[in-house]
Amino acid sequence: MKKPKIAFLDANTVGVVPEIKNLEKLGHVTLYPGTTIDQTCDRILGQDIIITNKVVIDASVINRCPELKLICIAATGTNNVDIEFAEKNNIRVKNVVNYSSNSVAWLTLAMMSNLAKLNVPLNYYDNYAKTEYIYSETFCHIGPAFQDFEGKQVGIIGLGNIGTKVANVLSNLGAEICYYSTSGKNNNDEFERIELSELLTRSDIVTIHAPLNEQTKNLITIEELKLMKKSALLINMGRGGIVNETDLAQAIDENLIAAAGVDVLENEPILIDSPLLKIKNMEKILITPHIGWASVQARRNLINRIYDNISQFLLENPNLI
Repeated sequence: MKKPKIAFLDANTVGVVPEIKNLEKLGHVTLYPGTTIDQTCDRILGQDIIITNKVVIDASVINRCPELKLICIAATGTNNVDIEFAEKNNIRVKNVVNYSSNSVAWLTLAMMSNLAKLNVPLNYYDNYAKTEYIYSETFCHIGPAFQDFEGKQVGIIGLGNIGTKVANVLSNLGAEICYYSTSGKNNNDEFERIELSELLTRSDIVTIHAPLNEQTKNLITIEELKLMKKSALLINMGRGGIVNETDLAQAIDENLIAAAGVDVLENEPILIDSPLLKIKNMEKILITPHIGWASVQARRNLINRIYDNISQFLLENPNLI
Protein backbone atom coordinates (compact mmCIF):
# COMPACT_ATOMS: atom_id res chain seq x y z
CA MET A 1 0.00 0.00 0.00
CA LYS A 2 1.40 3.37 -0.96
CA LYS A 3 1.65 6.11 1.62
CA PRO A 4 -1.26 8.59 1.52
CA LYS A 5 -0.80 12.32 1.10
CA ILE A 6 -1.92 14.17 4.22
CA ALA A 7 -2.30 17.94 4.62
CA PHE A 8 -2.99 19.79 7.89
CA LEU A 9 -4.58 23.03 6.69
CA ASP A 10 -4.26 25.08 9.89
CA ALA A 11 -1.59 23.47 12.02
CA ASN A 12 -0.92 26.66 13.97
CA THR A 13 -4.29 26.25 15.70
CA VAL A 14 -2.85 23.43 17.82
CA GLY A 15 0.42 25.16 18.65
CA VAL A 16 3.67 23.29 19.22
CA VAL A 17 2.79 19.66 19.91
CA PRO A 18 5.55 17.02 19.61
CA GLU A 19 3.06 14.29 18.67
CA ILE A 20 2.39 16.00 15.34
CA LYS A 21 5.63 14.43 14.03
CA ASN A 22 4.00 11.02 14.48
CA LEU A 23 1.67 11.77 11.57
CA GLU A 24 4.65 11.26 9.27
CA LYS A 25 4.49 7.55 10.10
CA LEU A 26 1.16 7.42 8.29
CA GLY A 27 2.01 9.20 5.06
CA HIS A 28 3.53 12.20 3.31
CA VAL A 29 2.54 15.11 5.54
CA THR A 30 2.33 18.79 4.63
CA LEU A 31 1.76 21.24 7.47
CA TYR A 32 0.28 24.62 6.60
CA PRO A 33 0.30 27.20 9.43
CA GLY A 34 -3.04 28.51 8.19
CA THR A 35 -5.16 28.44 5.04
CA THR A 36 -7.38 31.16 3.58
CA ILE A 37 -10.57 30.59 1.60
CA ASP A 38 -8.72 31.31 -1.64
CA GLN A 39 -5.98 28.79 -0.81
CA THR A 40 -8.19 25.92 0.35
CA CYS A 41 -8.84 24.07 -2.92
CA ASP A 42 -5.29 24.40 -4.22
CA ARG A 43 -3.91 22.91 -0.99
CA ILE A 44 -6.39 20.02 -0.96
CA LEU A 45 -5.92 19.04 -4.62
CA GLY A 46 -3.96 15.80 -4.80
CA GLN A 47 -4.36 15.05 -1.10
CA ASP A 48 -5.92 11.83 0.14
CA ILE A 49 -6.49 13.04 3.68
CA ILE A 50 -6.84 16.52 5.14
CA ILE A 51 -6.89 17.77 8.71
CA THR A 52 -8.79 20.96 9.48
CA ASN A 53 -9.57 22.72 12.70
CA LYS A 54 -11.47 25.75 11.45
CA VAL A 55 -10.88 25.85 7.67
CA VAL A 56 -14.27 25.52 5.98
CA ILE A 57 -14.76 22.48 3.76
CA ASP A 58 -18.10 23.00 2.05
CA ALA A 59 -19.76 21.46 -1.02
CA SER A 60 -17.96 23.76 -3.44
CA VAL A 61 -14.57 22.69 -2.06
CA ILE A 62 -15.47 19.00 -2.03
CA ASN A 63 -16.69 19.16 -5.66
CA ARG A 64 -13.30 20.46 -6.75
CA CYS A 65 -11.23 17.88 -4.85
CA PRO A 66 -12.11 14.43 -6.26
CA GLU A 67 -9.09 12.63 -4.76
CA LEU A 68 -10.06 13.46 -1.18
CA LYS A 69 -10.99 10.39 0.89
CA LEU A 70 -10.93 11.45 4.54
CA ILE A 71 -11.53 14.73 6.36
CA CYS A 72 -10.21 14.80 9.92
CA ILE A 73 -11.59 17.62 12.06
CA ALA A 74 -9.12 18.70 14.74
CA ALA A 75 -11.96 19.54 17.10
CA THR A 76 -15.28 18.26 18.40
CA GLY A 77 -17.45 20.79 16.57
CA THR A 78 -18.22 19.94 12.95
CA ASN A 79 -19.83 23.21 11.79
CA ASN A 80 -17.03 23.93 9.31
CA VAL A 81 -17.51 20.74 7.25
CA ASP A 82 -20.49 19.80 5.08
CA ILE A 83 -20.62 16.25 6.41
CA GLU A 84 -23.74 15.21 4.51
CA PHE A 85 -22.33 16.30 1.15
CA ALA A 86 -18.95 14.71 1.92
CA GLU A 87 -20.47 11.35 2.75
CA LYS A 88 -22.65 11.46 -0.37
CA ASN A 89 -19.36 11.73 -2.25
CA ASN A 90 -17.83 8.77 -0.38
CA ILE A 91 -15.60 10.97 1.76
CA ARG A 92 -15.40 9.96 5.41
CA VAL A 93 -15.43 12.65 8.12
CA LYS A 94 -14.03 12.06 11.59
CA ASN A 95 -13.93 14.50 14.48
CA VAL A 96 -12.45 14.11 17.97
CA VAL A 97 -14.55 14.09 21.12
CA ASN A 98 -13.82 14.18 24.86
CA TYR A 99 -10.16 15.13 24.44
CA SER A 100 -10.32 18.48 26.26
CA SER A 101 -12.97 18.06 28.96
CA ASN A 102 -10.46 18.50 31.79
CA SER A 103 -8.99 21.58 30.15
CA VAL A 104 -12.34 23.34 29.66
CA ALA A 105 -13.50 22.40 33.16
CA TRP A 106 -10.27 23.81 34.61
CA LEU A 107 -10.66 27.18 32.85
CA THR A 108 -14.32 27.30 33.89
CA LEU A 109 -13.35 26.99 37.54
CA ALA A 110 -10.58 29.55 37.10
CA MET A 111 -13.02 32.04 35.59
CA MET A 112 -15.54 31.47 38.38
CA SER A 113 -12.91 31.96 41.07
CA ASN A 114 -11.57 35.10 39.44
CA LEU A 115 -14.92 36.78 38.87
CA ALA A 116 -16.43 35.78 42.22
CA LYS A 117 -13.31 36.89 44.10
CA LEU A 118 -13.08 33.35 45.44
CA ASN A 119 -9.43 33.06 44.52
CA VAL A 120 -6.97 33.45 47.35
CA PRO A 121 -4.80 36.59 46.96
CA LEU A 122 -1.69 34.44 47.02
CA ASN A 123 0.75 37.15 45.97
CA TYR A 124 -0.26 39.26 48.97
CA TYR A 125 0.09 36.38 51.42
CA ASP A 126 3.33 35.20 49.85
CA ASN A 127 4.82 38.68 50.21
CA TYR A 128 3.59 38.92 53.80
CA ALA A 129 5.14 35.57 54.73
CA LYS A 130 8.49 36.56 53.24
CA THR A 131 8.67 40.05 54.74
CA GLU A 132 6.46 40.47 57.83
CA TYR A 133 5.49 37.02 59.13
CA ILE A 134 8.58 36.84 61.35
CA TYR A 135 7.18 39.74 63.38
CA SER A 136 3.69 38.26 63.76
CA GLU A 137 2.26 37.66 67.23
CA THR A 138 -0.11 34.95 65.93
CA PHE A 139 0.29 31.86 63.79
CA CYS A 140 -2.07 33.22 61.11
CA HIS A 141 -2.40 36.57 59.41
CA ILE A 142 -5.93 37.54 58.33
CA GLY A 143 -5.55 39.94 55.42
CA PRO A 144 -7.63 40.32 52.23
CA ALA A 145 -10.75 38.18 52.48
CA PHE A 146 -11.57 35.29 50.16
CA GLN A 147 -14.43 32.81 49.92
CA ASP A 148 -14.98 29.26 48.73
CA PHE A 149 -17.81 27.53 46.83
CA GLU A 150 -19.65 26.16 49.85
CA GLY A 151 -23.35 27.00 49.67
CA LYS A 152 -23.13 28.59 46.22
CA GLN A 153 -25.96 27.67 43.85
CA VAL A 154 -24.43 26.81 40.48
CA GLY A 155 -26.64 26.32 37.44
CA ILE A 156 -25.16 24.39 34.53
CA ILE A 157 -26.62 24.75 31.05
CA GLY A 158 -25.64 21.57 29.20
CA LEU A 159 -24.63 18.66 31.42
CA GLY A 160 -22.47 16.71 28.97
CA ASN A 161 -18.93 15.51 29.65
CA ILE A 162 -17.58 18.96 30.50
CA GLY A 163 -20.64 20.12 32.41
CA THR A 164 -20.57 16.94 34.47
CA LYS A 165 -16.89 17.40 35.34
CA VAL A 166 -17.61 20.96 36.49
CA ALA A 167 -20.61 19.76 38.49
CA ASN A 168 -18.65 17.00 40.21
CA VAL A 169 -15.79 19.28 41.25
CA LEU A 170 -18.06 22.03 42.54
CA SER A 171 -20.34 19.57 44.31
CA ASN A 172 -17.33 18.13 46.12
CA LEU A 173 -16.41 21.68 47.16
CA GLY A 174 -19.82 22.26 48.71
CA ALA A 175 -21.73 23.95 45.90
CA GLU A 176 -25.37 23.12 45.21
CA ILE A 177 -25.82 22.02 41.59
CA CYS A 178 -28.79 22.23 39.25
CA TYR A 179 -28.84 21.92 35.47
CA TYR A 180 -30.87 22.56 32.34
CA SER A 181 -30.81 20.14 29.41
CA THR A 182 -30.85 22.09 26.14
CA SER A 183 -31.84 18.97 24.20
CA GLY A 184 -34.40 17.87 26.76
CA LYS A 185 -32.90 14.38 26.68
CA ASN A 186 -30.15 14.54 29.28
CA ASN A 187 -30.96 13.08 32.68
CA ASN A 188 -28.52 12.82 35.57
CA ASP A 189 -29.79 11.39 38.83
CA GLU A 190 -26.98 12.99 40.84
CA PHE A 191 -28.08 16.56 40.15
CA GLU A 192 -31.38 18.42 39.98
CA ARG A 193 -32.73 19.04 36.50
CA ILE A 194 -34.90 22.16 36.20
CA GLU A 195 -36.21 24.48 33.52
CA LEU A 196 -34.07 27.34 32.26
CA SER A 197 -36.09 30.14 33.85
CA GLU A 198 -35.85 28.55 37.30
CA LEU A 199 -32.13 27.89 36.88
CA LEU A 200 -31.48 31.51 35.99
CA THR A 201 -33.57 32.79 38.88
CA ARG A 202 -31.99 30.54 41.53
CA SER A 203 -28.32 30.45 40.57
CA ASP A 204 -25.45 32.47 41.98
CA ILE A 205 -23.31 31.28 39.07
CA VAL A 206 -24.58 30.15 35.65
CA THR A 207 -22.13 28.30 33.43
CA ILE A 208 -22.81 27.24 29.84
CA HIS A 209 -21.40 24.03 28.32
CA ALA A 210 -23.78 23.44 25.42
CA PRO A 211 -23.26 23.18 21.65
CA LEU A 212 -24.54 25.84 19.27
CA ASN A 213 -27.60 24.62 17.41
CA GLU A 214 -31.20 25.58 16.68
CA GLN A 215 -32.15 25.03 20.33
CA THR A 216 -29.33 27.11 21.79
CA LYS A 217 -28.90 30.01 19.33
CA ASN A 218 -29.64 33.19 21.32
CA LEU A 219 -30.68 31.05 24.28
CA ILE A 220 -29.62 33.86 26.62
CA THR A 221 -30.97 37.28 25.64
CA ILE A 222 -31.84 40.34 27.70
CA GLU A 223 -35.08 38.67 28.81
CA GLU A 224 -33.21 35.74 30.33
CA LEU A 225 -30.55 38.00 31.83
CA LYS A 226 -33.26 39.98 33.62
CA LEU A 227 -34.25 36.79 35.44
CA MET A 228 -30.83 36.42 37.04
CA LYS A 229 -29.79 37.77 40.42
CA LYS A 230 -28.04 41.12 40.30
CA SER A 231 -25.20 39.42 42.19
CA ALA A 232 -24.99 36.50 39.76
CA LEU A 233 -22.17 35.56 37.40
CA LEU A 234 -22.56 34.21 33.86
CA ILE A 235 -19.86 32.01 32.29
CA ASN A 236 -20.02 30.95 28.63
CA MET A 237 -17.67 28.10 27.76
CA GLY A 238 -19.98 26.58 25.14
CA ARG A 239 -20.15 28.47 21.87
CA GLY A 240 -20.47 32.08 20.82
CA GLY A 241 -24.03 32.79 19.72
CA ILE A 242 -25.63 31.06 22.70
CA VAL A 243 -25.44 34.35 24.57
CA ASN A 244 -26.51 37.46 22.69
CA GLU A 245 -23.46 39.69 23.08
CA THR A 246 -25.29 43.00 22.66
CA ASP A 247 -27.72 41.99 25.38
CA LEU A 248 -24.93 40.76 27.64
CA ALA A 249 -23.13 44.10 27.37
CA GLN A 250 -26.38 45.89 28.22
CA ALA A 251 -27.00 43.63 31.21
CA ILE A 252 -23.53 44.33 32.60
CA ASP A 253 -23.77 48.07 32.01
CA GLU A 254 -27.21 48.21 33.66
CA ASN A 255 -26.06 46.04 36.59
CA LEU A 256 -28.61 43.33 35.82
CA ILE A 257 -25.86 40.82 36.64
CA ALA A 258 -22.61 41.25 38.55
CA ALA A 259 -20.13 40.03 35.94
CA ALA A 260 -19.51 37.62 33.08
CA GLY A 261 -16.74 35.46 31.68
CA VAL A 262 -16.63 34.29 28.06
CA ASP A 263 -14.16 32.05 26.26
CA VAL A 264 -16.25 31.84 23.09
CA LEU A 265 -17.56 34.63 20.88
CA GLU A 266 -19.97 35.15 18.00
CA ASN A 267 -17.00 36.16 15.84
CA GLU A 268 -13.53 34.75 16.43
CA PRO A 269 -11.21 36.64 16.47
CA ILE A 270 -13.33 39.27 18.24
CA LEU A 271 -14.46 42.18 16.06
CA ILE A 272 -13.19 45.69 16.76
CA ASP A 273 -16.77 46.91 17.19
CA SER A 274 -17.88 44.07 19.47
CA PRO A 275 -20.26 45.32 22.16
CA LEU A 276 -18.22 43.37 24.70
CA LEU A 277 -15.28 45.73 24.09
CA LYS A 278 -17.48 48.75 24.81
CA ILE A 279 -18.69 47.81 28.28
CA LYS A 280 -18.34 50.78 30.63
CA ASN A 281 -16.67 48.84 33.43
CA MET A 282 -14.41 46.30 31.75
CA GLU A 283 -13.50 44.77 35.12
CA LYS A 284 -16.96 43.19 35.05
CA ILE A 285 -16.15 41.01 32.05
CA LEU A 286 -13.40 38.47 31.58
CA ILE A 287 -12.72 37.52 27.94
CA THR A 288 -10.33 34.77 26.86
CA PRO A 289 -9.55 33.93 23.20
CA HIS A 290 -11.15 30.46 22.92
CA ILE A 291 -8.41 28.78 24.95
CA GLY A 292 -10.51 26.57 27.22
CA TRP A 293 -9.77 23.48 25.13
CA ALA A 294 -6.07 24.19 24.73
CA SER A 295 -4.12 22.87 27.69
CA VAL A 296 -0.91 21.09 26.69
CA GLN A 297 -2.42 17.76 27.67
CA ALA A 298 -5.57 18.38 25.63
CA ARG A 299 -3.65 19.35 22.50
CA ARG A 300 -1.48 16.26 22.79
CA ASN A 301 -4.61 14.16 23.25
CA LEU A 302 -6.10 15.77 20.15
CA ILE A 303 -3.19 14.92 17.86
CA ASN A 304 -3.00 11.37 19.22
CA ARG A 305 -6.70 10.89 18.51
CA ILE A 306 -6.31 12.27 14.98
CA TYR A 307 -3.47 9.80 14.49
CA ASP A 308 -5.77 7.01 15.67
CA ASN A 309 -8.58 8.15 13.37
CA ILE A 310 -6.30 8.10 10.32
CA SER A 311 -4.76 4.77 11.31
CA GLN A 312 -8.18 3.19 11.71
CA PHE A 313 -9.35 4.58 8.38
CA LEU A 314 -6.29 3.21 6.57
CA LEU A 315 -6.73 -0.16 8.25
CA GLU A 316 -10.39 -0.38 7.22
CA ASN A 317 -9.85 0.96 3.69
CA PRO A 318 -6.53 -0.44 2.41
CA ASN A 319 -7.63 -0.24 -1.25
CA LEU A 320 -8.68 3.42 -1.27
CA ILE A 321 -5.21 4.92 -1.24
